[in-house]
Amino acid sequence: MQKKRFILKSLLSLFLVLGFLITLQSCKKTTELPSPPETNAVEVLDNLHGTEIADSYRWLEDQESPETREWINAQNAHTDLILTPLPGREELKELLTKLIRIDTLGMPTKRAGRYFFHKRNADQELSVIYMREGLRGDDQVLIDPHPMSEDKTTSVMMYDVSEDGTLMAYGVREGGADEIEIRLYDVEARKDLPYTLPKARYFGFSFTPDKKACYYTRHTTEGSRVYYHEMEKDFTSDQLIFGEGYGPEMILWGDISENGDWLVITIMYGSAAEKTEIYLKDLTSEKPIFPVVKDINARFYGGIADDTMFLQTNWEAPNGRLLAVDLNSPAKENWREVIPETDAVIQGSKGAGGKIFISYLKDVNSKVVIFEQDGTKIREISFPTIGTVSNVIGRWKSNEAFYLFTSFHIPTTIYRYEVDTGNQEVWSKINVPIESDKYEVKQVWFVSKDSTQVPMFIVHSKDIKLDGSNPTLLTGYGGFNASYTPFFSAYGVAWIDKGGVYAVSNLRGGGEFGEEWHKAGMREKKQNVFDDFIAAAEYLIEQGYTRSEKLAIEGSSNGGLLVGAAMNQRPDLFGAVVCTYPLLDMIRYHKFLLAKFWVSEYGSSENEEEFKYLYAYSPYHNVKKGTKYPAMLFITGDADTRVAPLHARKMTALMQASTGSEKPILLRYHSTAGHSGGQPLSEQIEDVTEGMIFLLWQLGEIK
Repeated sequence: MQKKRFILKSLLSLFLVLGFLITLQSCKKTTELPSPPETNAVEVLDNLHGTEIADSYRWLEDQESPETREWINAQNAHTDLILTPLPGREELKELLTKLIRIDTLGMPTKRAGRYFFHKRNADQELSVIYMREGLRGDDQVLIDPHPMSEDKTTSVMMYDVSEDGTLMAYGVREGGADEIEIRLYDVEARKDLPYTLPKARYFGFSFTPDKKACYYTRHTTEGSRVYYHEMEKDFTSDQLIFGEGYGPEMILWGDISENGDWLVITIMYGSAAEKTEIYLKDLTSEKPIFPVVKDINARFYGGIADDTMFLQTNWEAPNGRLLAVDLNSPAKENWREVIPETDAVIQGSKGAGGKIFISYLKDVNSKVVIFEQDGTKIREISFPTIGTVSNVIGRWKSNEAFYLFTSFHIPTTIYRYEVDTGNQEVWSKINVPIESDKYEVKQVWFVSKDSTQVPMFIVHSKDIKLDGSNPTLLTGYGGFNASYTPFFSAYGVAWIDKGGVYAVSNLRGGGEFGEEWHKAGMREKKQNVFDDFIAAAEYLIEQGYTRSEKLAIEGSSNGGLLVGAAMNQRPDLFGAVVCTYPLLDMIRYHKFLLAKFWVSEYGSSENEEEFKYLYAYSPYHNVKKGTKYPAMLFITGDADTRVAPLHARKMTALMQASTGSEKPILLRYHSTAGHSGGQPLSEQIEDVTEGMIFLLWQLGEIK
């Protein structure tokens, strides 16, 4: 009976689509757009800390109900109806295809003279796992995901390779979900072994040096747990090693050191947490697991080189420093400082070739400095133009390391670096048809609401005129200590090619200026992030780059929260908004999926004081009926198992019912895409094309 009811409702949706198409033909003669599908408002009232809160679209939280599925189908049909016929779409798609459908080669993992890496040829939909025998050897296919699914939505990623390069662990992901299945692969025989780890969320996987066992971390409803597995045994009998007592709000993982002597277990008290613990298990003895870092309210990341653990930390150093711990006497009183704090922020640290590589960020420009083990500076890796030098990857006993460089106008290039000489060569370079000399990249500083100086990158063609007529796309993030450094973006290049200005703001809440910058944009100070973003938009207008009706904003995940809040607080300031995989209901967000990880960043409505500031800015709770909101395109999908897609569903319904303008409020909802991607390249190109054509249309660039 339920199935019959669902089929009838699906047929009804089809008739609605046909009706929409007829409506479209009449609407082409006027400027009026077809109305969005009607959404039932079923009022639910909550009382939190004495405040009554109405939620008319709570029913859309049920992702699998026939009513929600019918609503999703109708919304997609409505979006198709409006965006598909827009002129210039095929021309834009052709431009984006040239920029996106290119050969790509990822960072390599080297084991016993073999290089393992991801590669995707221009004519392929998905990345393939390859191996190369020696630096100049031929590329050999190991795992090709293309035959795994007809719609090309199953992807693969490497987890670990054994020390002798004969055994590989890789993950199989269906769609864009975070949950994956881990398989073991015999490199010599070119076949999978007959045992797998079931689909789950894994935070780490390491083979023991003798390949007789492995350690892995799996997230459960009770929390993350570290397990020990003996090869050729069933995974159901695996031994729990660590994690009991740590709840689901903790992020926990374990990794085996390069020398195989230690299992390093790291516990973060939530995403971008203020506190970290580190434990060690001596794999050469039966000694119990013991703590190295505990009861210190700071972040620590540990890596082992021989009998020393190097700790990157912001403990008593907001910009970061590096400590050395002798594993024969690891007590805190024996720690020594190797690399002190400076005015540049440490973004990462890595041991390679017997040296220490530190990635720094100064005024949002990056460099890598190489040190001896005692902290003596050797040399640095930097580039003469604005850009990003990534963290280095390498091994303590190998003279070879890799890093990448990228910028807004310079395609990503991966370099192979010889540690002892400093000589380098290109490992891979993205060959994109772009003339870098045509672009101007500059960094500006603007003043936020509370007089804080905030930086922003602005990219455009050199012949631009500052007459306020340029379509401008502003983006940002502002959270979780994440730094938004210059990066190559096909989307940004295409936007500039269409005569636009591309702007990236470095908001508080990020890690661009250390922990103090992060704390200035989290929890009760989250409003600073929105103030910074609004000030960035105002700067672009004041300086003549654009005007409100020509200004678009875009953000994803925490960036989706950003643009949702900014749109609410200053609807007059923006012409169009693209909001992807967003957090929007900040009163209930912590109840779904992995959101307990983020309470350390945002706070929780269950706490009365935290409820006050969450309720004050929560986008879903601050939509005001009759307000003339800008055009909005929400993007999400079923396979987002990180940020619940219910946020975008509820917000779409509420805004469609509330907006006082004639601007469209649209939802693009995917069945397989999620926070971790999940789409074949052709569908990615379609999506990017759709998002950009929507913005260009709403900014008046398409008539």
